[in-house]
Amino acid sequence: MPLFIMLSHLTDEGRKTLRQRPERVQEVNKEVESMGARIVAQYAALDGFDFVTVLDTKSNENMMRIAMELGVRGTIRIETFAAVDIAGFVGAPPSAR
Repeated sequence: MPLFIMLSHLTDEGRKTLRQRPERVQEVNKEVESMGARIVAQYAALDGFDFVTVLDTKSNENMMRIAMELGVRGTIRIETFAAVDIAGFVGAPPSAR
């Protein structure tokens, strides 16, 4: 399945929710998994982003759907990036790099 990096910024409302209910992070992760993704790794981050999440899902379209579903709540802003592991990158023909 395709691998993605999701960078998340909490909004003021999101920070308020997380302060009141820190377990909400795990609840959202379960929702993401119910939408057809698997969370590979997740980190709380300093500076530019609040969370960095690595996940795999069945398609680009599914990743877009997940990002939209989370984004419309108004508690988070998301940036996503497709990722290729280094072995896949190094093994790709030069024209694909």
